[in-house]
Amino acid sequence: MRRYLKRIMNRPRICASIVHDDIDLIKSSAEDVDLFEVRIDLIGSGWINIIKYLSKPWIACNRRSAEGGNWTGDESARIEELFKAIDLGAEIIDIEVESNNIEELVKEIKPRTKCLLSYHQFNWMLPLNELRYIVHKQLEYGADICKVIATAQKFEDNYTALQLNTEFPGKNVVAFTMGPLGAVSRVFCPIVGGYFTYASLMEGSESAPGQITAGELRRLYKLLGYHE
Repeated sequence: MRRYLKRIMNRPRICASIVHDDIDLIKSSAEDVDLFEVRIDLIGSGWINIIKYLSKPWIACNRRSAEGGNWTGDESARIEELFKAIDLGAEIIDIEVESNNIEELVKEIKPRTKCLLSYHQFNWMLPLNELRYIVHKQLEYGADICKVIATAQKFEDNYTALQLNTEFPGKNVVAFTMGPLGAVSRVFCPIVGGYFTYASLMEGSESAPGQITAGELRRLYKLLGYHE
């Protein structure tokens, strides 16, 4: 037990979602996070203005409404914004695995930057075999990172999501549950093997239900023995 308490463990990775163009908040949060998610659909047309203030790698995400996003334009314009982000230095492009022509889109993205294929279920939890199937499809399409998120209906659903992170060794999987009952899996996702977890920059600026702030997550990880 004493050796465990003395052990210094690797820092769990936190991705903070940017949902508005509060430059001071972005700057002040940088110490707690490992990368940012730029939510083009939530920030609006001014999203390009914040890029120069990002001191960490960033994910470009332009979430479609079918998966909880706020994009109101047509599909071609949505994709155009993501390719604009590649030109501006996005390290990762997040695109929904159920998007039209997904195989062709991945082929266009991957020579230029990393591709995160995502899946979100906002209404219920999926059984583990269905979650596995989604990850296999994402990998088949060429995903560098596989994100699979569902909504916890009971506490045990956290275990199901966390289990998924452990079943694809050597692959980059991000799996947790949303909603009030899903906070546990958000916290433990990167501890059990998830590539990273998501956080908000501040309370009230969550990009998804049940999101915890980056500062709260970082403090919790330090209490658990995870240091810089």
